[in-house]
Amino acid sequence: MKKAICAGSFDPPTLGHLNIIERGLNIFDTLIVAVANNTSKQPILTVAERILLLKELLTNYKNIEVTSFDGLLVDFAKERKVTTLLRGIRNMGDYEYESQMALVNKALYPELETIFMMTEGQYSHLRSTFIKEILMSGGSCKGMIHPLVEKKLKEKLK
Repeated sequence: MKKAICAGSFDPPTLGHLNIIERGLNIFDTLIVAVANNTSKQPILTVAERILLLKELLTNYKNIEVTSFDGLLVDFAKERKVTTLLRGIRNMGDYEYESQMALVNKALYPELETIFMMTEGQYSHLRSTFIKEILMSGGSCKGMIHPLVEKKLKEKLK
């Protein structure tokens, strides 16, 4: 079975994230969607809220596991005996960062391979930071995030 981890903070999960996950299922038999507990960021949604949202958004897919992890992604991958990471990239800036991270991960876990998938054009502008700013200013994020995610974020930002 071809298994991969698609990890991120998912704060909030965007349509771009969902696009990468859904397209990843065309390549991998099983996808572990791993929500990072990133202590260097100030999230709006708790890890538990992000997991719940992702589970609701991905409920139609049986070959997905949504979970979380603390610490290094390579340690989580080793623990789960997974040797492939799926990483979405939007632009050259993402590629530069992600390629450096892939090299670091490879040094820490030589069996680990990173597969980059370009985000489809209609999602290439989406950034969680922009979405948070739009919603905090009272704007709509239609076409950027699922309505369920927008509702949850608006509740949290009140």
